[in-house]
Amino acid sequence: MTVLRVATYNIHKGVQGLGPRRRLEIHNLGHAVEQFDADIVCLQEVRKMHRREESFFTRWPDLPQAEFLAPEGYTPVYRTNAVTRHGEHGNAMLSRWPVVSHQHEDMSDHSFEQRGLLHTEVQFHGLAVHVVVVHLGLIRSSRQRQLAQLLRFVERELPIDAPLVVAGDFNDTERFVARALAASGLAALAGQRLPTFPSRLPLMQFDHVFARGMRPLSLTVPRGPIWSRMSDHLPLIAEFDVLVRGR
Repeated sequence: MTVLRVATYNIHKGVQGLGPRRRLEIHNLGHAVEQFDADIVCLQEVRKMHRREESFFTRWPDLPQAEFLAPEGYTPVYRTNAVTRHGEHGNAMLSRWPVVSHQHEDMSDHSFEQRGLLHTEVQFHGLAVHVVVVHLGLIRSSRQRQLAQLLRFVERELPIDAPLVVAGDFNDTERFVARALAASGLAALAGQRLPTFPSRLPLMQFDHVFARGMRPLSLTVPRGPIWSRMSDHLPLIAEFDVLVRGR
């Protein structure tokens, strides 16, 4: 059995709290990402730069957050979803395996929310595995249209027989998202509901990992005081059995 370990985490731009009492969590998040020991780490709300926060925090990293969070030996891939007054943020993918290619597609449904998907192809034990990182909108009708766009992207851009992982912050329950993605053969581990939001008192599972062309094995959410303070979401870690030719 060849196991692919995938983590997804909305890092809330590496900062928690509001106003002058807000605190920088990006360094703790770096340790957290290392603890995942994942082959693929999918991240949302990742800062490339932010002039106001950089001037406020004395320990603001010199590197963009995707590069700063990538453990030694991992390749970071980042693409911008939103450009704001002081900076920009988007999705990122950190890979322990070689990255072959990557692309971005705008998924913004209206002018108040800038959203996107990040598609990356990695070589996992010589097998092409496709990874799509998403962060869907806050309005349900927008999410419905974004899920439809995601399915069109998968059908248009990805080989139908290639292993595929779709992970991220869907801002909705697994049941709603699962029904939409089932049309493309994407599925999660059945029968498990693991709340990831809000991190201090998790009530809803907004973060999901779906896959096709591989068998779901396990789904876990790290818990404890340190995890509840680093972001408003908890991370989600999934493992899959991948059929690799010659093994």
